[in-house]
Amino acid sequence: MFALVLGAVRTRTAQVLTILVLATVAAAVAVAGPWFAYASADRTAAADLAAAGAAERVLTAQQKLATGGEPAAALQTFAGRVTDGLRLPVGAPVTGLSASVNLVRGASTTPIRLAFRDGFCDQVRLDGRCPSAPGEAAISEEAARRLGVGRGGTLRVQTSMASGTVAVRVVALYTRQDPDGTYWASESFRAGNGVDPVFVPVAAFRARTLWVATGVYDVVLPDSLIRDDRRLAAELAAADGRLGIDEVQLSSNTRRLLSTIDRDRSTVLRGVLTAGVQLIVLTWFAIGLAGRYTSRARRADAALLKLRGVSRFGVLRLAWGQHLVPLGFGVLLGAPIGLLLARVLIDGVPRPADRPTALVWSAVAAGAVLLGGLAVLALIEAAVLGRPVAALLRPATGAGNPWWSALTDALLLAVAGAALFQAGSGSAAVGVDAAAPALVALAVGLLAARLLGRVAARTGRVALRGGRLRLGLSALQLSRSAGAERLFALVVVGVALFLTAAGSQWAEGAARTERSTTDLGAARVLTVPGTNRTALVEAVRRADPGGRQAMAAVLSRDNGVRVLEVDTTRLAAVAAWRPDYGSITTLPLATVAATQSELPPVTGDRLTLRVRRDGPQPVTLTLSLQHQGTGAPVTVSFGVLGAGERTVRAPVSGCAAAPGCRLVNWSLTSAPDRSGRTGPPPSGAAVTVRELRQDSAEPVLLDATTLGDIARWRPGTVGSALDVAAADGALRLITDENSAGQTHVGAELWVAGTRGPVPVVLAGPTPETWRYSDALLESYGEPAPVQVTATVPALPVVGRSGVLVDLDATRRLAAAADPGGQFQVWLAPDARPEVVAALTAAGLTIGTDTTAGQLAERLRGQGPAAVVRFALLAGVAAMLLAAATLAVGIAAERRSLADQLIALRRQGLPAKVAVGAGYSGPAALILAGVLTGALAAILSVASTGTPVPDFTDGWRVLPAPSPLTPGVLALAALAALILFGLVGWLALRPLIRGLHRC
Repeated sequence: MFALVLGAVRTRTAQVLTILVLATVAAAVAVAGPWFAYASADRTAAADLAAAGAAERVLTAQQKLATGGEPAAALQTFAGRVTDGLRLPVGAPVTGLSASVNLVRGASTTPIRLAFRDGFCDQVRLDGRCPSAPGEAAISEEAARRLGVGRGGTLRVQTSMASGTVAVRVVALYTRQDPDGTYWASESFRAGNGVDPVFVPVAAFRARTLWVATGVYDVVLPDSLIRDDRRLAAELAAADGRLGIDEVQLSSNTRRLLSTIDRDRSTVLRGVLTAGVQLIVLTWFAIGLAGRYTSRARRADAALLKLRGVSRFGVLRLAWGQHLVPLGFGVLLGAPIGLLLARVLIDGVPRPADRPTALVWSAVAAGAVLLGGLAVLALIEAAVLGRPVAALLRPATGAGNPWWSALTDALLLAVAGAALFQAGSGSAAVGVDAAAPALVALAVGLLAARLLGRVAARTGRVALRGGRLRLGLSALQLSRSAGAERLFALVVVGVALFLTAAGSQWAEGAARTERSTTDLGAARVLTVPGTNRTALVEAVRRADPGGRQAMAAVLSRDNGVRVLEVDTTRLAAVAAWRPDYGSITTLPLATVAATQSELPPVTGDRLTLRVRRDGPQPVTLTLSLQHQGTGAPVTVSFGVLGAGERTVRAPVSGCAAAPGCRLVNWSLTSAPDRSGRTGPPPSGAAVTVRELRQDSAEPVLLDATTLGDIARWRPGTVGSALDVAAADGALRLITDENSAGQTHVGAELWVAGTRGPVPVVLAGPTPETWRYSDALLESYGEPAPVQVTATVPALPVVGRSGVLVDLDATRRLAAAADPGGQFQVWLAPDARPEVVAALTAAGLTIGTDTTAGQLAERLRGQGPAAVVRFALLAGVAAMLLAAATLAVGIAAERRSLADQLIALRRQGLPAKVAVGAGYSGPAALILAGVLTGALAAILSVASTGTPVPDFTDGWRVLPAPSPLTPGVLALAALAALILFGLVGWLALRPLIRGLHRC
């Protein structure tokens, strides 16, 4: 029997090569799938880790420590306790102490943090020397601006009213070298209440006031431990239990990172499994169809064996053996090709821990190709070889049992319909929703195949009666070809899968590009830590005076609402604007930027005020200024006002440097008591401001026109009530009669930064806090009313939920209390490299530097992109399977078609008509198959949605791009048409040569 099998294999080389090619292609992709999936899962984990923020990689332990005046020893004991309790393979920790204190500033206090940190001076750039003695400290440059304290200044801090104060001298100003690094990830060492921590040596905590502090222990989790999420979760739970006994609190933000890595891994494994299973099933279908076409040559062998008394099982073994050889060799040849293909596709291999699993699943996939193909061929051979000898010896066997064919089609259509329904309802089982496009294509192919056969038969009869021989012969050839309908359906499915995969590849790339610019807002974005709104705006304007290359922006949060603050005068030139944000020409951005005209700046060193005070009790009048270049606050006190009208003068410090200071607000308080403390202004006090000038030689800052314009003034809402009257060229401030006894200190009158409410552009629904109360921005020191001037589907950075507001307006609001946020500089695509250097020269510290291309490349490493790449490989393989099967079908019909056309040539049929008839049938099938495949792809996408997987984090700010744009569809369909056309031409060449010779 073995010799008979080898002889049959040598005799039928073309048939064997066909099965060999089908098995090789299928095995290569099937074996590549698991190897690619596990390697991609490892690659996506690495990409997620690279994209993770520093806080997601740091494990922090904290404990309240009673140092007893020995802070170094207490910190060392705490660190040893945490290290023993963690028992994790981590590197050296970074420890520190942190205490929440109040900075005493005259009669008021400001909450800040006093901190010590291991290696602090190595992580910052110091303007001065590293603090080493107990009475020395370093503060950030931004804190120095806010607090009005420079090098050599003294800070007095206290932990409570009764514990006394600690004085430290500022010996250096610091700037973080890597503000977004892991060293600064702990919240205990970041800005609190908008003011950066004051760093001191550990010896400073020997002061009795600071005996109670929070010990902080930070350690960076290694990548290998984060990837092994189950082990990490178990280890952290155990460590939390051990350390909890000593009241040590463990905190980690790795949970979101672990969830992202797990989702990416699941996305890759599930997507590759779905594509692989689809391809294997399609391979079985192609092998079965090829086996049916090639079974004609084996019928005579089977009839001869039956005549010699060989049993049916013996005949089946001979036929099956002829398939086992090419299938086995195809799988053996395809397996190493698949491993190499996966390595090229992902440019890597699975990590050692996953390699055994990947190899096992690759072996299972190869076995599925081999055993499934053998099973399909065995069924086909059993159905054919079970016929009587007389039927086997007949050259034509008919079309088979139409009932079985119809039943098979009905079952396949039912499966496709069920999958489509489940995918549409969102209740699809694992893999069914992803397989729905292939099933839709199959349903379209089966229905179109039935229609094609009937249309071809009718067309052939009508054409022959009308004397149109070429059309009639071609149509009849197509309608009477055994298996043509199945071959047509296979071509449709192969083309649909390829078109969908090619379109998905394009759409995934487009989605990454769109998301990168939407998340960033511009082609390139720099983060700028350690600054304030005023300093940021002025620095950017100095670095780019033309306003075409750089723009200041701040991302903040106001009472749960995400706020994007931008310099709207530069938005159109710099931002990567999209139609989803609204038309930049019609969006009321000019309204957003509409602010009051500037009052003259304070540039001198003395102010002269003409004022009148009424009421029985004295009050103190204070004017707050802000430097327009640095944002540093400046306070001018006119002291206690006497009764009646008078002229008072007050010194000004810090406004002489250009561009000077702008007015922020007036404040009324009571006269200081013996201890120097002030309180709310007395009830019924009234102060009338008549004129403010820098000195007698300078122009008037506030004249009668400005003081009498009520639109320029906005009373405060926090603290004691204040009535304001602007009339007769004067500004009158009157304390409410009912305000006595309130605990809030001060009554303030603000210089209005905008004329009326602050205009904003809203994305998404109205914030919850704005629905049932006034729409206010509350984080900028003084609540300010806002007006929604436009509502759009989405906005850059904040997405589908947030507001866009003019940065110049918010910096005016934040003059007295900058709320912080993420400070950024957006750069235009054509920004010169010198702009970054100019920003640094203007006083900004550059943190991260991210381009849209870098962000898109980072997203390319995540799971959805990997799934799409493998789906494209599977789509190409599906089209190759269809092409190989098409070649078998044409070759199988070639002999009978040649006999018919040669006989007609001898009867006088012109050679041109015969050649045309030989080409037309396969050409019609190919053209109809490609067009129907394109239609099937369009219908599948329309009915099941885009096949491009969502981003791992569920990002859906913008609608997903359509995978089947006209350009992509046309190019992919043309490629399929060229491939099938070339295959058909090669398969028909012997027939055409024979027709030309006769």
